[in-house]
Amino acid sequence: MGQLDSLDVAITKLNHRLKAARLGLQVERRGDRLSLRGTLPPRPGSAKQRRHQQRIPLGLPATKPGLKQIEQEAKIIAARLIEHRFDWSDYLAPSQTPEPEGASLEERIAQFQAAMMAQAGPDTAALASCKTTWAKAYAPYLNKLAAQVAQSPSQSLAEAIVAVLEGYPPHSRSRQVGYTALKAFAAYQQIDLPTDLDSLWGRYGGRQAQRRHLPSDQDIVAWYDRIANPGWRYVYGLMATYGLRNHEVFFCDRTLLTSGDLEARITVLETTKTGLHDVWPFYPAWVEQFNLRQTILPAINTDLKQTTLQRIGQQVTTQFRRYQVPFSPYDLRHAWAVRTIHFGLPDTVAARMMGHSVAIHTRTYHRWITLRDQQQAVRSALARIPETSQNLGSDGRI
Repeated sequence: MGQLDSLDVAITKLNHRLKAARLGLQVERRGDRLSLRGTLPPRPGSAKQRRHQQRIPLGLPATKPGLKQIEQEAKIIAARLIEHRFDWSDYLAPSQTPEPEGASLEERIAQFQAAMMAQAGPDTAALASCKTTWAKAYAPYLNKLAAQVAQSPSQSLAEAIVAVLEGYPPHSRSRQVGYTALKAFAAYQQIDLPTDLDSLWGRYGGRQAQRRHLPSDQDIVAWYDRIANPGWRYVYGLMATYGLRNHEVFFCDRTLLTSGDLEARITVLETTKTGLHDVWPFYPAWVEQFNLRQTILPAINTDLKQTTLQRIGQQVTTQFRRYQVPFSPYDLRHAWAVRTIHFGLPDTVAARMMGHSVAIHTRTYHRWITLRDQQQAVRSALARIPETSQNLGSDGRI
């Protein structure tokens, strides 16, 4: 590891400590200098009236001693901000020209990305998950924003954000995810958005997701036997039986499963997208039918210092296509969820095993949950009707 890489790791750890202490400041390395960034009062001569994200040019060297000094400065500045005693004159020399606030969009996006990465702290798994989230849920929409600004430079940034969102189909998942990403970016950069922006969120949700054609249990079993490679066949069987996400197959504790435990519970590790949670097999019989007690995972790179959860998941999708499986890996997950609904597993338990909230579970599987509840209500109602009442003739007589 080079000297700069080592310093960047130290900066990440320091920012984690500053966040844990809720100081509201972050350290940035700009070339060979360190600076602090946070929500600060307007500089002297600024046209802005409210606090906004700015840097404090402390001029400290980007070295280990410089880091120790800037950590102390961060504590002092945070205390002054809390006590409303912060004064720019303490940090700007009389002859110093204030740092321009009009950073380019590329710089502002880079600042936002750095802030997101800093939230992961020093934990390698958390950082890998954060990188995956950035690549899938933020970068595509911010790249669209940059393209929109380049195409229409006369637009304000707020207008460009609205234009990007309106470019996606109404009530689509892409618009919903884009709304979340761009709104978060705007909040970080103190960009005033139109008050009616929420109307662009749309109504994407469970009903749209339910339109996918899910494979039957018979189809799932049939395609298991058609996958020639034993490693990828094992991945397929594990996903079908436990409803795992693509990457979760490679990050779970299968000790109870491989030891012959009758319940065959597995534990999805904290390394994954949604953290630690336990999962039971549905159907339990598939544990033996798919030979899941004998671990035969394919040899792929799962070192999150070198790859990401997204790339690992993409390799699973690629293998499904290679073997011409007519449904996606996520269809196995959805089929597992619907199976638990038909078996009467409580929604709160199923949601926990899938690693998401009950609200998301209910919204995504609304149709099947509603059907189950209606069937149960009808059966309960019929059970309360006296047998003689069910044999009445058309004239009301038995």
